Amino acid sequence: MRTAGRLASGLLEASGPIGYSLPLSPHGLSSMLTPPPWHFAGEVIMVDVRVDPDRARRFLPDELSLGSDPGAAAFVFAEWNWCSEDGAELTEPRSSRFAEFLVLLGCEFEGRALARCPYAWVDQPVPMIRGWVQGMPKQFGEIDQTRPKLVGRAGPRPDDAGRHHASISVGGHRLVDLSVATDGTTVAPPALHNVPLVHTHMSPVWLNGEPDNRSLITSEVTGVEFSPVYSGSAQVKVHQTLDDDFALLQPIDIGSGYVFQYAETLVGGQALTSTTTRGA
Repeated sequence: MRTAGRLASGLLEASGPIGYSLPLSPHGLSSMLTPPPWHFAGEVIMVDVRVDPDRARRFLPDELSLGSDPGAAAFVFAEWNWCSEDGAELTEPRSSRFAEFLVLLGCEFEGRALARCPYAWVDQPVPMIRGWVQGMPKQFGEIDQTRPKLVGRAGPRPDDAGRHHASISVGGHRLVDLSVATDGTTVAPPALHNVPLVHTHMSPVWLNGEPDNRSLITSEVTGVEFSPVYSGSAQVKVHQTLDDDFALLQPIDIGSGYVFQYAETLVGGQALTSTTTRGA
């Protein structure tokens, strides 16, 4: 249950309706988003891929370079639990769960390794709007992935050899299928899941004469945790059903796959400068 103190925290006193996000209301209880921090914990299925470097460069703002490994990319599926600082969402499972698919491109800013997310899909409205606040290009999609089981034979054990599958459909069309055959070996966290993400924070021009405001930002996170990371061979199939731009990121090589759990607390955003604090 939302409370006035919870939603109005951090907001200035106002005589009219308030809220961290629309819709505004007398006590800020109707806002679609609560103020950060936001806590996340999820199960991740991820595959390293390689894309054409010249095509990848077309998705990067001028301030970013391809870095020391041009064409490095990844496809990431995740099922998340999330909650605000007081954990209230956890009492409503439908409100605290969502699935996500991201495309990540390796890049650099002044020699600092980063990852850029040119495409992202989620299956719930709150994480989509929350992504827009961060500058993430989230859209709606239908996302499914294997859920490891601790007992029985109707799913892979998280710490043993097994096959994990994931898929996304957009507008009724299948977009990506992938699978990872883990062999039970624990490895280091995959590179593109262990560097800051860099987003474009923007608002489409609406007011006459309004400038086109865009800025590159990273996210400040705390409480980062990785479970043991299991790796193995991977397969990826991209279906040409979205648009010609997305088709530019068709993988030209498939690398390793990974299965793991991950957690973080998202505190806020920071402008990308030479002194930006590391965030993910």
